[in-house]
Amino acid sequence: MIFAKFLGPRVWFIVLALLAAAILVPMANQWLPETSALHIPSYAIPLIGKYLCYALLALSLDLVWGYVGILSLGHGAFFALGGYAMGMYLMRQIGTRGTYGNAVLPDFMVFLNWKELPWFWYGFDQFWFAALMVFLVPGLLAFIFGYFAFRSRVTGVYLSIITQALTYALLLAFFRNDMGFGGNNGLTDFKELLGFPLAASSTRLGLFVASCIALALGVVLVGLITRSKLGKLMIAVRDAESRTRFLGWRAEHVKLFAFTVSAMMAGLAGALYVPQVGIINPGEFAPVNSIEVVVWAAVGGRGTLLGPVIGALIVNAGKSFFTAAAPEFWLFVLGGLFVFVTLFLPRGIVGTFDAGWSGLRDRRNSRAAEKGIGDSRTGSDAAVPSAAE
Repeated sequence: MIFAKFLGPRVWFIVLALLAAAILVPMANQWLPETSALHIPSYAIPLIGKYLCYALLALSLDLVWGYVGILSLGHGAFFALGGYAMGMYLMRQIGTRGTYGNAVLPDFMVFLNWKELPWFWYGFDQFWFAALMVFLVPGLLAFIFGYFAFRSRVTGVYLSIITQALTYALLLAFFRNDMGFGGNNGLTDFKELLGFPLAASSTRLGLFVASCIALALGVVLVGLITRSKLGKLMIAVRDAESRTRFLGWRAEHVKLFAFTVSAMMAGLAGALYVPQVGIINPGEFAPVNSIEVVVWAAVGGRGTLLGPVIGALIVNAGKSFFTAAAPEFWLFVLGGLFVFVTLFLPRGIVGTFDAGWSGLRDRRNSRAAEKGIGDSRTGSDAAVPSAAE
């Protein structure tokens, strides 16, 4: 009970909604006939799962941007690194079923005349090792990058530019064929995950359920962090970093913790994304992808927990619709949406709703207080006899 009160109703609303989706969506796909209006087709399952991975990525950005004030334009790099870690595991599972039938080397290495497996591919034939790398590689990169950046007190737009330079450097590196990650084609042609065929509908449903659970756990984790004493300190660093330093707190340590945890969450999102879309390539490092994550968080409302989730779902659902109906206008729609939110909804959808609801509640409380004061004054006047009496 205390734990539930600590997290607050909003966190539990998101968690229960995700758990309900994890149960109802597979039921609607498997049990309802295709003629039913509530039937969810099989092709939509990985699409919705991809949206949930994007929502987890937006939530990871919100942890550092909404609560610490770090506008990262390179979170797509952590997402892609987690995706590559999972992709390397999936490539090792292909074995002799590849085009060239090599039991050890992936097809692209055979095509490029690689004679032996690079040392950094060792261990990725085991799921536990790949799962560890999903968290460790993005987390370690974020820790090293953040240590030097925050220690040097790089802030504001300069930090944003550096994070974007980081993801662009990784984009150029992973495009090289001699890096051992598939070059511009990336990693694809996956066959199975933990022995389950990826093309099977049951596997896709399992990945969808895993995405729901991962997002729910991410919401709980961010809720626990932001509602703790550390979360209050994060907000203090966001709103008044200099004053926080003068009070004796090490602001760079707070930033480093949030940045590292955020990167690990982004890596998990990328790992769940890859088996559902079937490919990972250097295009995931593109700076425009990281900028889109910022748009998702801004549209939904940063610093609100629910906002980034809603923003990611709405924007990506709109993207799927417009890229099919009018692909040439999608970027204009996205830019117009961002301009509209910036001008008319600066707090995002959820932030604007919260502000409106708080204002309505304050006005209602003010009217009730004024009414109570008026009633007390009327009662006092009636109780005090006049001079004539």
